[in-house]
Amino acid sequence: MKESIKIWISSLILLPIALYYIFNGGAFTFIDYINLLIHEGGHGIFSIFPRFLYMLGGSLTQLFIPLMFVVFYFVKKQKVLFQLSTIWFAESMMNVSVYVSDARAMALPLLGGNKVIHDWHYLLGELNLLEYDTIFGNALFISAAIIMAIALLAPLYIKEKRYSKIELIL
Repeated sequence: MKESIKIWISSLILLPIALYYIFNGGAFTFIDYINLLIHEGGHGIFSIFPRFLYMLGGSLTQLFIPLMFVVFYFVKKQKVLFQLSTIWFAESMMNVSVYVSDARAMALPLLGGNKVIHDWHYLLGELNLLEYDTIFGNALFISAAIIMAIALLAPLYIKEKRYSKIELIL
């Protein structure tokens, strides 16, 4: 009985964090400073590509970096680190969802002020989908909330592997 309760401790600890992110509607939090640095770095990485990919590169990188951690810890069967990474990934999706939803309004303060281009205004405009910005943003946010729930249910599908000290070093 104790072992079955013990595997859910991380989920119980992370539940209020997940609920906070879901119910704050994607409002900017401390972790978004990290997401912002990754996002802007993504523009630098994608600067060698055509303009469309350059504009998309910030959001792609912002999602890809935490997703790499999710996959790594899932493969390594490190349940708690998988859960933390998955919540980070989902929170980053929520952050991007706010940016997508703002494409028409362009009300968010952008790094660089008025002289910079709103990524998602440009991207959705190029695709003639600008009028659907809030639909795409809401879909992304709902997907992120579902991913957070999946993270909390990790004890159902991840049987944590115990590593020796030597394996951890490698």
